[in-house]
Amino acid sequence: MREDAQALDIRDVTANWVNAAVLERQLDERIKSLADLAHTPLFFGRLDYLHAPGAELAEGAGGERFYIGRRHVHDADGDPMVIDWRAPVSQPFYRASKKAPMDVGLRRRFGYTGGDLTAYEDEHLSDPRETERTSKLLQQEIERPRVGPMRDIVATIQPEQDEIVRSGLTGSVCVQGGPGTGKTAVGLHRVAYLLYAHRERLARTGTLIIGPNASFLRYIEQVLPALGELDVRQATVADLVAQVPADGVDGAPAALVKGDARMAEVLRRALRAQVTPPAEPLVVVRGSRRWRVPAYELEEIVSELQNRDMRYGAAREALAQRIAHAVLVRMEQAGEAPDDRVQDAVARSAPVKAVVKAVWPAVDPARLVLRLLSDADFLAEHAKGVLTPDEQRTILWAKPPRSVKSAKWSAADAVLVDEASDLVTRTHSLGHVVLDEAQDLSPMQYRAVGRRCSTGSMTVLGDLAQGTTPWATRGWDEALRHLGKEDAVVEELTAGFRVPRDVIAYASRLLPSIAPGLAPVASVRESPGAFAVRRADGGGLTAAVVAACGESLLREGSTGLIAADARVPALAAALDEAGLPYLGPGEETTQEARLTLVPASLAKGLEYDYVVLDEPSAVVAGEPDERTGLRRLYVALTRAVSGLAVVHADPLPRELG
Repeated sequence: MREDAQALDIRDVTANWVNAAVLERQLDERIKSLADLAHTPLFFGRLDYLHAPGAELAEGAGGERFYIGRRHVHDADGDPMVIDWRAPVSQPFYRASKKAPMDVGLRRRFGYTGGDLTAYEDEHLSDPRETERTSKLLQQEIERPRVGPMRDIVATIQPEQDEIVRSGLTGSVCVQGGPGTGKTAVGLHRVAYLLYAHRERLARTGTLIIGPNASFLRYIEQVLPALGELDVRQATVADLVAQVPADGVDGAPAALVKGDARMAEVLRRALRAQVTPPAEPLVVVRGSRRWRVPAYELEEIVSELQNRDMRYGAAREALAQRIAHAVLVRMEQAGEAPDDRVQDAVARSAPVKAVVKAVWPAVDPARLVLRLLSDADFLAEHAKGVLTPDEQRTILWAKPPRSVKSAKWSAADAVLVDEASDLVTRTHSLGHVVLDEAQDLSPMQYRAVGRRCSTGSMTVLGDLAQGTTPWATRGWDEALRHLGKEDAVVEELTAGFRVPRDVIAYASRLLPSIAPGLAPVASVRESPGAFAVRRADGGGLTAAVVAACGESLLREGSTGLIAADARVPALAAALDEAGLPYLGPGEETTQEARLTLVPASLAKGLEYDYVVLDEPSAVVAGEPDERTGLRRLYVALTRAVSGLAVVHADPLPRELG
């Protein structure tokens, strides 16, 4: 298929150079999507239907066989050899069961090792003599060592996951899932499915994946290309709102107030205050005639625009046209016959421009936020009844900067600038947005994400128990309200496929303290996993941690050393001294470099075959409050796929028993 695409000659089929350039780009993308992926087979399953799909279920009618793979593959004659996993005919591979066989006589799963076919497993779904059993190939795939970036789960999608993946484009979905339930993979595969089912629409409107940090995005960036999807943008919230450089840092109290949804009202008031009622009439000279619009009529025009649901910038542009229209009415009353060109000329005339500039001045969003955070009187005027005096003092800059460029903007400030920018000019909406680790966003960050799909749909992914910011959401209803997706369906995934039984049971001891009422993850793994808690006595904590890393590296797969951020430099020095090479979070592991040193603040969303956790009490103490610290610890404890070693010198947090 790739060779056929490369051999196409488009020189004689394009009308002009523009068409040629567009067609050439599409052809290049087609060739890229057909690239061979090392160790990735073209098919992973087979379905033998009792009757041909779509045909009448008449007695004696023949069945049909389909091979299921990551993408459609056809032979030289154009006949299908492998069916795309997203096609309707492939759905029974994920949904069919003994109770509901979906007209499937045989489902076959293929097992691969390094790209070589090494096993297969059959289920005779319509045979009452065969009992339902757990798939060994499925278990082996789940247990397979994690080396390199995140991989797709297209061969192992479970029925409850498939329902979410194949849900429609028009509705938004929120997935609450504990560690290892596959919520991130479900979100990525949902994007792949939507691009398959609604390709033309999403090609026009765009698709975006939002992750918590750059390390996480690097970790997941190969999943969609492996499924043949190359044109999906990835970004963090900070990337989306980068209108000002966010190199400053807020304290937790200031960040909490700046991230509160009430700040949107403060910004709205401050922006509306830029509009001042006209004090004098307008006089426009056209040839030998003078046309006068009295101040009270100008004020009525301004008041009407203020009462309409319009962006500040759009209303400013409309003001010039509305004033020009008032002048044209007077011209018509005097017997003239002006047309649209005359109205445009009047709108661009110096007197009208002067009125617009005085009454409805242009506003720089960053300057507006700068004034709010620098001028106590200006903030008090527009935050009255919204923020308390103490909250106002909390967000005021101690040393106001001289200009937008000299300001030390924080991440929360950048979100405020983005909000102000949207009040001035409407933010472009995409067709679909996936928001991962959504529990950590502030209300103002939710608003920033929500306006980027105001006319599109969303897939919201997260775990309330893993909220590790002081402003982490208390519930999905609240988060969805700020996102503008109150009608989203909330789904919960509770079956754990990644974290071993003993490890998730140990971590779940924290749930009553960090997320009361949340159901613990039930691991479906057959293996309990390697699990140990070791106390290092006599000041030998660092040496014990390095020794535990060495033991883990004797096993197959990747190892993650997770520690409180403050402990990372000391551990890095100790690993160097011991001659153990290590990577940073998000860097791709290889057979030669399988150890990653991970600050606890960057561990979310990552996974390793074996995890060594350094000093749990230090992880808790590294956060501004105990609940956030325990949630950070919960994240760190649940990054393991095969085994966890907890090494400590100080007493463990009492919540762990």
